Amino acid sequence: MTTADVLNEIARERLRQDERWGEQNHDPLRWLAILVEEVGEVGKAILDREGLREELVQVAAVAVAAIES
Repeated sequence: MTTADVLNEIARERLRQDERWGEQNHDPLRWLAILVEEVGEVGKAILDREGLREELVQVAAVAVAAIES
């Protein structure tokens, strides 16, 4: 898998997030809370031994959303 493939996957997740939540323009502390919650889901996926890739893509997409905002 190439970097371009991964970035495309993150872009698809961003579209999914926008479809679900609409445009999000939060202050930096709110973005931090959202990002930390997503990172917590990465930790859970590691412990559960499933869903890690999907959770990492979501973390990356939330970081991109914060940058876009």
